[in-house]
Amino acid sequence: MELYQKTAHELQQLIAAKEVKAVEVAESVLERARQAEPKIHAFVTLAEEEAYQAARRVDEAVSKGVKLPPLAGIPVAIKDNISTAGLRTTCASKILENYIPPYDATVIAEIRNQMMVLVGKTNMDEFAMGSSTENSGLFTTRNPWDIEAVPGGSSGGSAAAVCADETILALGSDTGGSIRQPAGYCGIVGLKPTYGRVSRYGLVAYASSLDQIGPLTKDVTDCALLLQAIAKYDPKDSTSVNQPAPDYLQEMKKGAKGLRIGLAKEYLGEGISLPVKDAVQNGVKVFKDLGAEIVEVSLPHTEYALAAYYIIAPAEASSNLARYDGVRYGHRTSQKVSDAVELFMKTRQEGFGAEVKRRIMTGTYVLSSGYYDAYYLKAQKVRTLIRNDFDNAFKSCDLILTPTTPSVAFKIGSKTKDPLEMYLEDIFTVTCNLAGLPGISISGGFDNGMPIGLQMLGPLFKEEILLRAAYGFEQATDFHKKRPEI
Repeated sequence: MELYQKTAHELQQLIAAKEVKAVEVAESVLERARQAEPKIHAFVTLAEEEAYQAARRVDEAVSKGVKLPPLAGIPVAIKDNISTAGLRTTCASKILENYIPPYDATVIAEIRNQMMVLVGKTNMDEFAMGSSTENSGLFTTRNPWDIEAVPGGSSGGSAAAVCADETILALGSDTGGSIRQPAGYCGIVGLKPTYGRVSRYGLVAYASSLDQIGPLTKDVTDCALLLQAIAKYDPKDSTSVNQPAPDYLQEMKKGAKGLRIGLAKEYLGEGISLPVKDAVQNGVKVFKDLGAEIVEVSLPHTEYALAAYYIIAPAEASSNLARYDGVRYGHRTSQKVSDAVELFMKTRQEGFGAEVKRRIMTGTYVLSSGYYDAYYLKAQKVRTLIRNDFDNAFKSCDLILTPTTPSVAFKIGSKTKDPLEMYLEDIFTVTCNLAGLPGISISGGFDNGMPIGLQMLGPLFKEEILLRAAYGFEQATDFHKKRPEI
């Protein structure tokens, strides 16, 4: 087995025991990326020199007998909407194509403190607006299981890079499913933490009340380790919650026995492919065999979630993206303009892609005088009802099991002409963000060689329960061990 095929916890043991050097791990991963990138297109920027420098620092520490942090020397890829000082951060948009941030996001500072090796920045849907990475303003990333299929979005580059062994770990962001959905399509683990668990300082804002940074990994153990590294209170982020994180690795090992797992009929109705339904039923059987109890729960306002999300998220986006005006930073039109208004218009017209423009216009409309109460206010009321549904459901269960997506990854170009059809890919993931809950997607089976994702949703700040269930399932199955041939 090549070094790039191993998990983070396997590699860390080898590095700590001086059986392998961090530089060798970095070299293996970067060489793999160079081989796979012509087919996969996961990376916007490869940071080779920076990676080697970080790896050499780890090797020096090992030679001096310094006690290493748990993920020291492990390569990690970063979604390109997370600020990295001195390294291009584009949000996969022409408007930020050459933007180099002057500071690190808090999660990047933690990654450097933990002596991880940052190998590059990954492709995404522009400003995280999309479900397939086809909305990238730069290029389309491909699914390693089938290069004619999408990897999911918006964290498609991060998911594809982990799946194709072009990195060991990755960070993504999740506004309506953007970590879990691509994790499901690529057959890896993706966790969206509770809103406020991980600092958003330095994350380029899409919808500020929904966005969360989280891990994409090869297995659940790696997920627990990476979450532990970034789940910290941050006074720089006003939405960060000062609640100490438990020892996720120790909690995870308790497994699924004794957990009450809820099944919501609203998540198992029409529109789901038969193989996905079968995968959920197989998951139920596995959990029963592990000693978990299955209970029926109801989430009656689920049917309104997608509509509420696609009002709230664009509304926040229209405000957040107003700062891209061609004056302060980013792209500026080279056309002659007569005044500031024309400068703004032409800059934004050239810099933003079709989906970003669509969401800005939608958001501006629902916030406008005369429509605010009819749309935005009503959507916020629905959001409260959805949160209440989950609060009631968790009175009788510890977590809720659902599909991650209605079907497996679709072919590139098959849904780009119909935005509504594309939005339906988020139907099982947006409720989690609206309610601020943690959610995880793990590999739960295959349909014609393409991965099927199983999703679990938990109560606020109970990521350890999701990790317990996911780890128990993973130990009882071998879906996570399968890797695509590239």
